[in-house]
Amino acid sequence: MSLLYTMPTITTPSTIKHTTVTFNGADIPFDGQKRVVIERVSPEIDKGRYPIKAVPGELISVEADIITDGHDKIAARLLYKHNAEQQWTEVPMTLINNDRWGATFTVEKQGRYLYTIEAWVDHIASWQHEIILKIKDGQYVNSELLAGVPYVEGMAQRAKGDDKKTLKAIAKLFKDKNQYGDAIAIAQSPQFTEWFNTYPERQHPARHEPILGVEVDREKAGFSTWYCLFPRSASQEPGRHGTFRDVEMLLPRISGMGFDVLYLPPIHPIGTTFRKGKNNSVTSAPGEPGVPYGIGSELGGHTAIHPDLGTLDDFKHLVERCKEFGMEVAMDLAIQCSPDHPWAKEHPEWFKKRPDGTIQYAENPPKKYQDIYPVYFETDEWRSLWEELRHVMLTWGSWGVRMIRVDNPHTKPFAFWEWVIAEVKKVYPDMIFLSEAFTKPKVMQELAKRGFAQSYTYFTWRNTKLELEEYLTELTQTDMKYYYRPNFWPTTHDINPSILQQGHEPQFLIRYFLAATLSANYGIFGPSFELMEHVPIPGKEEYLNSEKYEVRHWDWNETNKLTYLISLVNRIRRENPALQKTSNLHFCRVDDDALMAYLKVDGTNRLLMVVNMDAYNRRANMVQVPIWQLGIPDWKEYTVHDLLTGAYYTWRGEWNYVELDPYVLPMHLFRIEVY
Repeated sequence: MSLLYTMPTITTPSTIKHTTVTFNGADIPFDGQKRVVIERVSPEIDKGRYPIKAVPGELISVEADIITDGHDKIAARLLYKHNAEQQWTEVPMTLINNDRWGATFTVEKQGRYLYTIEAWVDHIASWQHEIILKIKDGQYVNSELLAGVPYVEGMAQRAKGDDKKTLKAIAKLFKDKNQYGDAIAIAQSPQFTEWFNTYPERQHPARHEPILGVEVDREKAGFSTWYCLFPRSASQEPGRHGTFRDVEMLLPRISGMGFDVLYLPPIHPIGTTFRKGKNNSVTSAPGEPGVPYGIGSELGGHTAIHPDLGTLDDFKHLVERCKEFGMEVAMDLAIQCSPDHPWAKEHPEWFKKRPDGTIQYAENPPKKYQDIYPVYFETDEWRSLWEELRHVMLTWGSWGVRMIRVDNPHTKPFAFWEWVIAEVKKVYPDMIFLSEAFTKPKVMQELAKRGFAQSYTYFTWRNTKLELEEYLTELTQTDMKYYYRPNFWPTTHDINPSILQQGHEPQFLIRYFLAATLSANYGIFGPSFELMEHVPIPGKEEYLNSEKYEVRHWDWNETNKLTYLISLVNRIRRENPALQKTSNLHFCRVDDDALMAYLKVDGTNRLLMVVNMDAYNRRANMVQVPIWQLGIPDWKEYTVHDLLTGAYYTWRGEWNYVELDPYVLPMHLFRIEVY
């Protein structure tokens, strides 16, 4: 039996010819002389199926196990390029230990970067190693010098300028027995090593496949501070429905507190059929506004604006005003409809039908949402549905929106998200998608892999020191750090967590501080969280008198200890790059189950956070600072500057005393300063 095997053309810095080989019998590898094996490349997500994530300026560290048979030396190169570039840039890889090799490159701009590894048996390095050993043993190596002549001549062919001339002369020198002393001196020299690393001979190179990717989003994907509010509750006049113009009046306050993303729940017309009333009542009283997530009426759907909020021009004006304050608007994409949405009449095929022909409303037993029709993604008309949803997002992009928070993305197909995010970013490459999925861990992870730049997390329910350390270790020390960008929220407009339902001020301070310093991306549910609203529906993690069901009035001039802390911490976040990353987290030992300490370092910016997780009792203990990691000698004194209080302390060595009273301030934020 004859089998035809065609090796595809591969563009690399090395010379690999397009070759067709016919062979009989067993399935023989294309190149039996290829001896190097490349394994366990990191980072690599699902064997290269998905890209890792980064922001411009980020350093990408790549490692791999690279081995060969026998005792020959290996050479390896990390190859990378931006998708828009034709040529690869290569970086020499160095041996770390135990056949583990590594190299780094920096992604400098948005878009998709590609990277891979190429490695080969380095015959020139092997030749040099062998000749050095023989010379040390006192052997005469004239024959070995002659064997090296082809290698030097090959380097000369690849070299340019003066190096080309010099290498040609060295080839002649190796042949001249009368110049033996000079020849062996050159053969052993560091300069000769530099030449063969600069002009390598790549015989039968192995290359890692598939080529891997880095999706580089803009900076805000990696560092952002979100503030959520319902525009209809933005009025400073009791009893009046808020508008976009009212929201504009709040921008100085919100930006002044240090927020750079203004996240708005749905701003579209709300249906009247089965409209929900206060506290999720199944009936609404006259004048009740309904739930913003019951999207759509005779006034339009996902590309229409609720008239009580203003016009489309008013919304665009808000978008532009936000920019003047260093902020931007994030819209909420809820892929669902009220029974009055135009899609329900124009595209009934996009919804699931009951046996009686009526459209199935949403249910999460025992909860019923008669005011909402979920979209049916298994419809035979799925293509037109996908295209319409893409149209919605592109329309928002045309309004100036570049951030989209997606409601419950885990209830829609993974393939849809992978497709539509890529489609939207073709037109608006700076669009950032936040996944609001509180569901099974692997489902949340899959959504991140498919393209979501940021993701909600379980932080809201991780309350103890042990829980937080375990969860943050997973987020920052496993492969999740390469593709899952966490966004921490102490509360949301849907979730009033039990730990805050007592309204205890120190607990609010603790939960806020943890969110803002553990994660580079975090958000708060606006005035509700600031003013420490906490009363639940009995037995549930839901707010009594929730804004989802009614227009609320807030005292936008009120301030308290929490609002002061928010403003201060946001300023500290902006001024300290160590807080602008998540995966640089290192937990420090404290032998107290309620005192948690963690270190974040970025270059010379070294921050140590210590938090008393016991919101009711003073705690004191010794914290271990990893001074060896910070390059601080054990004998040297160093200063820790508490950026929250302004206090300075002089410490020495690893173990130092901390004491925190939750009724004064339950945390330290130390900047470690070494003079």
